[in-house]
Amino acid sequence: MTCDTIYLREGDENVRLCTYIANNVGDMCVRPRAAVIVLPGGAYAFLAEREAEPAAKTFLAAGCNAFVLYYSIGEHAKYPRPLVDVSLAICHIRENAEKYNVDPDRIFVCGFSAGGHLAGAIGTLWDREYAKAASDMPFGMNKPRGVILSYPVISMGEYAHEYSRELICGAGADAEQWKQECSLELQVGENTVPAFIWQTQNDDCVSIQNSMLYAQALIAHNIPVELHIYPKGPHGMSVVTAETSQNDPAKGDPHIGGWVKSALEWLQIV
Repeated sequence: MTCDTIYLREGDENVRLCTYIANNVGDMCVRPRAAVIVLPGGAYAFLAEREAEPAAKTFLAAGCNAFVLYYSIGEHAKYPRPLVDVSLAICHIRENAEKYNVDPDRIFVCGFSAGGHLAGAIGTLWDREYAKAASDMPFGMNKPRGVILSYPVISMGEYAHEYSRELICGAGADAEQWKQECSLELQVGENTVPAFIWQTQNDDCVSIQNSMLYAQALIAHNIPVELHIYPKGPHGMSVVTAETSQNDPAKGDPHIGGWVKSALEWLQIV
């Protein structure tokens, strides 16, 4: 496995892409793999490590090459900056597909909680002028093949996660504009990419209505979607292993952990 760190914004060491790449050595000759960019959650205020490397290693073990994007948060979280971070990451991987042994047409983004919002945003808003990685970026260079949304923040309206909304929409005259733009269920259109979504029905941090609203919007626009709703389970379950459970048995429920297998099967057919 090759692990490197790429800094995507000159002068900003916080925005970085960490690689988890299977090595082609000896008698191993691995054909180009799908790439999965992992976006940890943390309400756009911090980034949860248990939703970073453990998820990347899970996808790596399943046959993908994986990346963790540490995107703009806190005082730098106001949109569209985090969205541009993801565009930069996708463009970097696509431009270096041979180096990373990835299929440039099979780049996926997997986000957790607020990271799920950012994953959904690049899947929905990738074609907006403000999402470009550069002014001369070729159209579609930042478009993912699909997105995996784990207990995602989606709406900036009635069911919003208020702290996330405060950080990404900001205050002042344009706050209302960004509330509209960042309510992803309102922005779904013909260019939106397919999605795999999972969440627990009794999530007490991010309302299940976020997943429902986005899935309904995708269906209304004939965009492929796979939605898994588990009856019970806490927010922030990550890949549902002992490593990510924080010693909470509920966060290690093997039934809910089945989302990983389902997402990997979905990834193969999208």
